[in-house]
Amino acid sequence: MTVQYFLPSQARLDGVMIGTLLALPDDGSPRVSFPGCADAQGLVARSMAALTGADIGAQVALMFENGDPMRPLVIGRLLGAAPAAQVKLDDERLELRAEQEIVLRCGKASITLTRAGKVIIQGAYLSSRSSGVNRIKGGSVQIN
Repeated sequence: MTVQYFLPSQARLDGVMIGTLLALPDDGSPRVSFPGCADAQGLVARSMAALTGADIGAQVALMFENGDPMRPLVIGRLLGAAPAAQVKLDDERLELRAEQEIVLRCGKASITLTRAGKVIIQGAYLSSRSSGVNRIKGGSVQIN
């Protein structure tokens, strides 16, 4: 008779933990993050709940197979208010979505995207450089 000993590489996670659904790739395997997650980009999980792209950014209830923090299992999406913003991340692209506005701000500089389709760039100094064509096109163009 052979006896096997398993030494856990990390502490067990028993019970339910709240995490965030980061992505839902085409293969349907959700990528989730949670407090203390070993990977900054989240972990691939299995799911007991039907999830869609609209759920990205939402809070999800997680359990862990055999208490292993590297094997998350989505047991459901938390109901309530819709997420204020959605984030989709893969190796090629980062996509942020919001209902009204997205603002990127650093000091006196900001870029605002509005629901109406406006892109507002503000700053103390604005530089536009291109090794190819630098095109300005619009219904009307105003300079100064």
